[in-house]
Amino acid sequence: MTGPSPQDSSWTILTGHGHVLVEIARNPRARIRDISAVVGLTERSVQAIVADLDEAGYLTRTRVGRRTRYTVNPDSPFRHSAQDGHLVGPLLALLTKPDDVAGGTPVDTPDDTPGDTPGDTPDEAG
Repeated sequence: MTGPSPQDSSWTILTGHGHVLVEIARNPRARIRDISAVVGLTERSVQAIVADLDEAGYLTRTRVGRRTRYTVNPDSPFRHSAQDGHLVGPLLALLTKPDDVAGGTPVDTPDDTPGDTPGDTPDEAG
């Protein structure tokens, strides 16, 4: 027996909020437009989701020059009672393992500075 085909349905296991949180965990320097392209939502939807996640404590936003850098709080609990007592960190760790990250290496390294991302120019602030 094989697994379900992605074309079988219009729904996914993760919600838009889940997809955005996973993408931010994978790439904390991503712009809203970058996240939007990966998760398949409009930039406006992604902005609203990021605001929800920030307000609920799942992430924090920090301005670095003209860019925004995100920090995910892995100690945040799931919101649904069916997952009571479970934290989002282990799920994010599973979905963001280094093999899944662009280039096969973690993108969040200590020596990151604004302007070191290809295409990172001041007029592309997001």
